[in-house]
Amino acid sequence: MDRLPIHVSLLTYPQRERWDAFVQRCPQATFFHLSAWQDILEEVFDHRTFYLYAERAGDIVAVLPLAEVRSRLFGHALTSLPFCVYGGIAADVDAGPEVLHELEAKAETLARALGVGHLEYRNVQLRHQDWPRQELYVTFRKEILPEVEANMLAIPRKQRAMVRKGIKNGLIGEIDADVDRFFALYADNVLRHGTPALSKKFFQRLKDSFGDACEVLTVTSPEGKPLSSVLSFYFRDEVLPYYAGDDVAARDLAANDFKYWELMRRACERGCRVFDYGRSKVGTGPYSFKKNWGFEPQPLSYEYRLYKRDSVPQNNPMNPKYRAFIAIWKRLPIGVANRLGPHIVRNLG
Repeated sequence: MDRLPIHVSLLTYPQRERWDAFVQRCPQATFFHLSAWQDILEEVFDHRTFYLYAERAGDIVAVLPLAEVRSRLFGHALTSLPFCVYGGIAADVDAGPEVLHELEAKAETLARALGVGHLEYRNVQLRHQDWPRQELYVTFRKEILPEVEANMLAIPRKQRAMVRKGIKNGLIGEIDADVDRFFALYADNVLRHGTPALSKKFFQRLKDSFGDACEVLTVTSPEGKPLSSVLSFYFRDEVLPYYAGDDVAARDLAANDFKYWELMRRACERGCRVFDYGRSKVGTGPYSFKKNWGFEPQPLSYEYRLYKRDSVPQNNPMNPKYRAFIAIWKRLPIGVANRLGPHIVRNLG
């Protein structure tokens, strides 16, 4: 029997509950496919969004969230999704190739109508062998074992010694009700690396939008000095540490190592089964740090349709043309950097 017809629509507010119910049950969907990101992208970053979903017989069978990013410095793009490490189409396993075709055709029509330079899908897995791809990024995911001590023993010996050093130093992990301590550590950290900071408003909006699924863990010294902090997302049975920051004293006290162990320990006790260490650029310090924890890199397939450009965009700190900017940015006073940063980074995503 022929398949029933497919209808592709733009998400409206009354359909958000259906959209999120699909995301929660779809194995291909991620935390970043949740509809709350639409308001965040529109209201915090002023990006137009186009959340497409495909229906068959009245049931949602696939979703594709998209956002338009327009910048004189970094170009004009339609992306799924900016500020998110995973995106692209999330479809039921039995949706069929025709569903993907209909959604991608709609996205391409939209991209051409908007006049963007490129269309980007931040896929977890390869979808189009012949499309240009960004091969800079990998992700790190690993099973959380049922017993806390088993997770400690699964950490490679040298890294485990750093975790135990943090414990021996009397470090304390606390769950914060707000983003104040996190933002102070994060903003100082990214300035030291020459990167513009996202706004404090953005992080507070994440907390407000996702509730208990967005958690801030801050590590302090025994005297209460904040040393390191991480903002994490919880989705189904996974925990995803996503934004982090630390004080200059964190390294000597092993506060970063303790922080991620404390997060893993708490996630284990919470019943989580997957620790998603998130995206890193190949060959960087964070990439090596995660490998030292025993996580194996898994390539991400960021795929592109190029319309008004000849190559995949390289809007990241690894691009040599940003070296002078990074060097100058590191010397800015923290107050100036925090005021200017959000206006720059909103167009990077």
